[in-house]
Amino acid sequence: MCAHPCGSAAEDDKRSGTVGYSIRFPVGLIFVWGVLAGGATTVPSAVEPVYPGREWLVKPAAEVDLDEAALRSVADFAGGRGCVVRHGYLVFTWGDIGRRGDVASAAKPVYSHFLFKALGDERIPSLDEPVVRWEPRLKGLNADLDFKDRGITWRHLANQTACYGVREAPGTAFDYNDWQMALFFDTLFLKVYGATFETVDAKVLWPMLTDVLQCQDEPTFLAFGPGDRPGRLAISPRDFARFGLLYLRQGRWRDRRLLPPEIVRMAVSSPLPNTIPRSASVEKGQEAEMIPGQRSIGSRRIPDNQTDHMGSYSWLWWVNGVDREGKRHWPDVPTDAFGAFGHGGLRAMVVLPGLDLIVSWNDTRIEGREKENEALRRLVQSVTDRR
Repeated sequence: MCAHPCGSAAEDDKRSGTVGYSIRFPVGLIFVWGVLAGGATTVPSAVEPVYPGREWLVKPAAEVDLDEAALRSVADFAGGRGCVVRHGYLVFTWGDIGRRGDVASAAKPVYSHFLFKALGDERIPSLDEPVVRWEPRLKGLNADLDFKDRGITWRHLANQTACYGVREAPGTAFDYNDWQMALFFDTLFLKVYGATFETVDAKVLWPMLTDVLQCQDEPTFLAFGPGDRPGRLAISPRDFARFGLLYLRQGRWRDRRLLPPEIVRMAVSSPLPNTIPRSASVEKGQEAEMIPGQRSIGSRRIPDNQTDHMGSYSWLWWVNGVDREGKRHWPDVPTDAFGAFGHGGLRAMVVLPGLDLIVSWNDTRIEGREKENEALRRLVQSVTDRR
């Protein structure tokens, strides 16, 4: 999703009512995933966790052991607009945090969230289900490659290892690919959830997530309207921080369990191993057949292969892993950090569980790992009660 600049969100019709949805996972699945999620981060305990209502509860930075001057240095470094949340309180802001904007690839963890929900709701039987069941046009692709796309699973799509549009077989290489991501969005939201581009907000996003979180600024999957890259999420920094708080609290929102904690831990602590290579198809100029008329959710490059996973890509989240050269993704940041990043870091929402801290920003100057690390280093330095 890195090929297009941020644009203002299209206005959409207001919805009526608030419907709460919970997620229930079969006990066996929870047990298995609990095993797979070993080594995950934990959330600091609190007697009564604080959640925002229709408005965020606000506290001065000093009351939650943050240094305001250090937070100001984060804002000055970043530019744009953003906010910081600690212990469930909104404690620092800069710019217009209530304005929706496209977040580009930072939307992807929201997609994986709805994949896990589909599993919990028994809309799909397994993360390893072949997606061809829902998109039968995959069946006839790439006869010269042994019809490889028949083997694409939800797990592959949600980790960018489907190798859709490139020569490798599913699961054998990493290919950060916006044609693949459009296939994922369309199959999940239009086929599994039964929505259309025009109804995906009202049928899925709002009632099953953002209404439950009591978002203030009407997030939408139609950042540029239904005719221009539907699936692009427009959300305000303060609303995106609510999604981060949901994952910081391991899938619980007040008295509702949206995802089991085992699934949340798996989502943000299972980076691809460095033994999985980056696709070589782009270097070789070798594309593979895609569905006729296949749309992209961003990039128009064919074949598309925008970045490596760097040992730090987990179910569409970026985490603080170690790359092939042994370098930590964000060397000056706690190892339990995870985040959603778009346009190379210009738009992001990051959670630091061990510090009970969330930062959300958009339209910034933060681009690339080094600048991400510096912004987050400054944020960590603002914490005055670190052990």
